[in-house]
Amino acid sequence: MGKQAGSEVVGMEAEVTQKVPEVLCEAAGQGDEAGSEATSLTDGESTSAEPAAVSNGEESDEGKEMVDVKIIWNKNKYDLKIPLDGTGAKLKEKIHALTGLPPAMQKVMYKGLLPEEKTLREIKVTNGAKIMVVGSTINDVLAVNTPKEVIQQEVKAEENKKEPLCRQKQHRKVLDKGKPDDVMSSIKGAKERLPTVPLSGMYNKSGGKVRLTFKLEQDQLWIGTKERTEKIPMGSIKNVVTEPIEGHEDYHMMAFQLGPTEASQYWVYWVPAQFVDAIKDTVLGKWQYF
Repeated sequence: MGKQAGSEVVGMEAEVTQKVPEVLCEAAGQGDEAGSEATSLTDGESTSAEPAAVSNGEESDEGKEMVDVKIIWNKNKYDLKIPLDGTGAKLKEKIHALTGLPPAMQKVMYKGLLPEEKTLREIKVTNGAKIMVVGSTINDVLAVNTPKEVIQQEVKAEENKKEPLCRQKQHRKVLDKGKPDDVMSSIKGAKERLPTVPLSGMYNKSGGKVRLTFKLEQDQLWIGTKERTEKIPMGSIKNVVTEPIEGHEDYHMMAFQLGPTEASQYWVYWVPAQFVDAIKDTVLGKWQYF
């Protein structure tokens, strides 16, 4: 009887022991499922957060009312679609992306200067509107600010490649007439102030005699021929070109550019060399010629 009772107790302990692992396994299973659910939730949150990371905080244009405009800059045209409620500052950013022109260097015009703080809707921008942009890129600015000495060297190098003016046919026909008998005497390598009397005895492009009178008190250059005298305001003379005459380097040929192009040059031949710099200084000012 005692043995039987002891066996029953041992049997009951064994049964209990078998059930405990089952309970533990179930709990572990539930824990694994919870962990999986937590992991899947975490993954889900991670996935939904990805688009925000890709956008870098930029505002999406999706769902916004858009307007199509044409950007015109530097003779180029660009089609651009932009939110109607975007500001002028936002428009400048878009223009920068299109043209490479920094916003700070842009002057944007639509019915006047476009305000940065107002929206396109407020300034009544409509589809197909043409927006003008004025401004220079950093490279353009650097090119403009190239040291004057560098520009002068480039110009002189280019001139050296060209055929000397005195060999060109249009000038040769005048120079072949020879030095005028009544031309003023010259001094090679010297620099003198303008004389108080007109420079005379020279030829013009047609081979006629010409004289130059510098009316400093009136700020005028008088170009006199047998037929008439032209009174030219010195401020209207765009450039002065000179070159020594081959074989007669103590004399120069000289052109006064009276208009925007070289076609307006008025040529004078056999100018005494000692007065060349003084003529340039008087007509243009020292800072305007090389």
